[in-house]
Amino acid sequence: QDHLVQSGGGSVQAGGSLRLSCASSRPTPYGYSMGWFRQGPGKEREAIAAIDNDGDALYANFAKGRFTISKDNAKNIVYLQMNNLKPEDDAIYYCTDGVVTGTLVVGPFAYWGQGSQVTVSS
Repeated sequence: QDHLVQSGGGSVQAGGSLRLSCASSRPTPYGYSMGWFRQGPGKEREAIAAIDNDGDALYANFAKGRFTISKDNAKNIVYLQMNNLKPEDDAIYYCTDGVVTGTLVVGPFAYWGQGSQVTVSS
């Protein structure tokens, strides 16, 4: 069963924008937030942003000012709006519902989305 289903992503030129969506089939566990991570070619998975049920968001430094995380609590969908994309943003993007609230660290019981490829051409 796919608990987190992602949509969005694709190819864009540098400077362009994309939005990713992630729909969860379960409420976010207490003490955890939904978040987005990415893994570029030959790189480790890194955190981008997380948002708790109160709408409080945390961002990795590279994401501040260009990426915006938001959440529709009624539908349990989290979004990642990505603006001014750069070639170094090329990666597979994953959502998760297991980020420890107040951090960008994933806990041991996280579910992950299937991944969305984002390709940015220069």
